[in-house]
Amino acid sequence: MSNQHAEHTPDRQDGQAEHAEQVETLEAFYTDVKRLGHWTRSRTIEVRTRRASVHLDLRSAQIPAGEIELRLHSERSTLKLLLPEDAVLQESGLALAGRCKIKDRERHAEHSGRVVRLTGTLQHSEIRVARGGVATLSAMFSREFLDDARTAHRDGTEPVLPDPGKEHGTP
Repeated sequence: MSNQHAEHTPDRQDGQAEHAEQVETLEAFYTDVKRLGHWTRSRTIEVRTRRASVHLDLRSAQIPAGEIELRLHSERSTLKLLLPEDAVLQESGLALAGRCKIKDRERHAEHSGRVVRLTGTLQHSEIRVARGGVATLSAMFSREFLDDARTAHRDGTEPVLPDPGKEHGTP
């Protein structure tokens, strides 16, 4: 039994419901959660975890252009981010409490793509970042990829999970 939820709630209550930015909320308590492929169209994602493992794929072409904000409230959890090759990860708004790690092999390399801003609090937690080919392999070695490949084969399309950043259609 898992306690995973994904819901859309308005970020602002200013009467402009059609122009209000949607906040995607993801909760994971004592479980594993994977959101791969085209799972959201929101640029603001709130993640609340406690003793959980969460995989988030932020390579989708369906996420509108602009900065992506991840609002994290994580306690003793692991968050794996699948990012495009040239994404910029900004962690200056992230408070670290206890033993926390942010593992990004390309942390100090110059990137000029989409900005992913991390805010909130990590308590005894870890963030692992996978980019480009490593992100593709991480998505492909999952149960969700097998389901995606079977659906694509049945429908005569291409699987979305290896590269959700490109436009997919029927051949």
